[in-house]
Amino acid sequence: MQRRDQSRYRWRGGQCLQSVRVYLTLVWLAFALAAYPAAAQTTTSYSNTATGTLSETTAPCTGPMVRNFTVAPNAQVTDVNIGIQFTHSYRGDVRATLVSPAGTVVNLITNVGTSADNLNVLFDDSAAASITTHTTNDSTAAAPPYQRTFRPEGSLASFNGQGSAGTWQLTICDSLNGDSGNFTRTDLTLTTVPITPYADLSLTKSVSNASPAFGVSINYVLSVTNAGASTLTATGVTVQDTLPAGFSFTGASGFGSYDSGTGVWTVGSIPPGTTRTLTITGTVTATAGASVTNSAEISASSAFDPDSTPGNGAASEDDSAAASFTVSGTRVAGTPPALVCPVGTTVHDWDGVTWAAGTTSGSYALTAIGTMNFNIGISGGAFLNNATYGGQSPTRQNVVTGGFSPAQYAIFEIADFTSQSGAITSTITLPTAVPGAQFRIFDIDYAAGQFADRVTVTGSFNGAPVTPTLTNGVSNYVIGNSAYGDATSTDNSANGNVVVTFSAPVDTIIITYGSHSLAPADPGQQGAAIHDITFCRPTANLTIAKTSSVVSDPVNGTADPKAIPGARLRYCVLVTNHGSGTATGINVADPLPATMAFVPGSLRSGTNCAGATTVEDDNASGSDESDPFGASITGTTIAATTSTLTPASAMAIAFDVTVN
Repeated sequence: MQRRDQSRYRWRGGQCLQSVRVYLTLVWLAFALAAYPAAAQTTTSYSNTATGTLSETTAPCTGPMVRNFTVAPNAQVTDVNIGIQFTHSYRGDVRATLVSPAGTVVNLITNVGTSADNLNVLFDDSAAASITTHTTNDSTAAAPPYQRTFRPEGSLASFNGQGSAGTWQLTICDSLNGDSGNFTRTDLTLTTVPITPYADLSLTKSVSNASPAFGVSINYVLSVTNAGASTLTATGVTVQDTLPAGFSFTGASGFGSYDSGTGVWTVGSIPPGTTRTLTITGTVTATAGASVTNSAEISASSAFDPDSTPGNGAASEDDSAAASFTVSGTRVAGTPPALVCPVGTTVHDWDGVTWAAGTTSGSYALTAIGTMNFNIGISGGAFLNNATYGGQSPTRQNVVTGGFSPAQYAIFEIADFTSQSGAITSTITLPTAVPGAQFRIFDIDYAAGQFADRVTVTGSFNGAPVTPTLTNGVSNYVIGNSAYGDATSTDNSANGNVVVTFSAPVDTIIITYGSHSLAPADPGQQGAAIHDITFCRPTANLTIAKTSSVVSDPVNGTADPKAIPGARLRYCVLVTNHGSGTATGINVADPLPATMAFVPGSLRSGTNCAGATTVEDDNASGSDESDPFGASITGTTIAATTSTLTPASAMAIAFDVTVN
């Protein structure tokens, strides 16, 4: 009886213990499902098939063979497996480790198998046997699937909980002499869950008309969505959408605000399951046949995103989007803008100057402007020697004529480019800025499988960029300040002409000639010619401004002084040359009113009012009159002089008066 009671008690106690175990198991399972919901788990494999010799000389343990896996989206690791395949006549020589982006090292195999050959194994913590028990030869049959599965020497669970993003490294080395083999491949498999809390943002972009005509209005529509399964409201969201050349912005409407200058759409906050939309409106300015692509990307967000990283430039992620259009219509040669030159032009005519074949620089006198320097450089290729086009390039020739009759000379640049990135750069440097310039480039065209010309022209004025207008020919189209060949033009045809017009002051012009995306990987021979250049002759444009400030007064001193009788005022006269030519013989007169009395010895000069600190005496003689500015007073009139004022420079004269 007593035994039966004890037995019953023990049985009941066992039942209670079993119930507790079941309960704890259910609690753990619930926790695991909450922490790593099955629907949120993602398994991704990454392969590296870079082969290589595996020996004590090519992969010693002091300098092992390394095979990398690049993982872009960041998530929390819950499981890691890795497969490795190599041939080796004595597997016991070989060691291998796996290193996470966080720097955690797990030993996979260390001198296992002694004289057994090869390795064709998937390393998995859940395998029944350890790699240390593996003593037989492995197959050389292609993997995956891998022939066998073993637990590694270390635990791959050491990586659990780490972030997945970054570079994972497999290192392999041969630690003993005498045997060798060849590495075949490796496959890394990561099982991950999103790092919580998170906001899963995605971006879409569309264009209202995929084949618009030149000059019509079209819309880009951008939409940012925070997935319904997200656990956070994303805040501080911005989208970078820099509008492409060939599309002229006219307005934007929708959620948030858009700055067309910076290309930033400030979205703000996006709750889960919400979409924010922006419509950008503009006019097509690219010519017929031009293909224009506009790309955008989420550039900032307060929340972690499990499958993309804001602002990383990865077009494959769902926070990036693009839309394209191709301009419709039959192409005709465009009409370039008229070059307006108030005081006339100077033409650099290649018919009237010399250029030795193969020369890459030259200097030429330009009437009313000075000496122009013309320099040519090349990258990613070599200039060719072609007798048909005047010999060694660059050369002056009249075979590629741009349709002019009789034929005219131009500088021809022909090269053998070894890649699409090859380019010839021609730089025109002027001694002073000109108000405008215009010239033609011949033979910007295309031949399928041979070449695809692209020319880009930029300019600058005192270091600030100046963008020209490019006008297309029949064999090319224009997007912004670049022209792209898309049809063939013969040497004596105008179809390949591009007209370049600068309608603002410019002192440096850079012409970059090369290939666009339709060119072969090795474009080979291609060339273009730069024809005569028309320069507007420089003109000065002087403006004058006068400012004043109260220095002190008899009542308040220098603390918040007022312009009352006895107050001391400081005036500054500023003369600025906004033109492109140098002004000479400048004289300024400033009569003082009867209510003001000049303060002797207060004259100062400089290039701006804040910097007017150079002492000027009160008379009109002496070395101070040309240092480089002069200032004096005669009677009640202040005078200022300078012999020259170059473009964008200024003269400031400051002086003090008292209020009568």
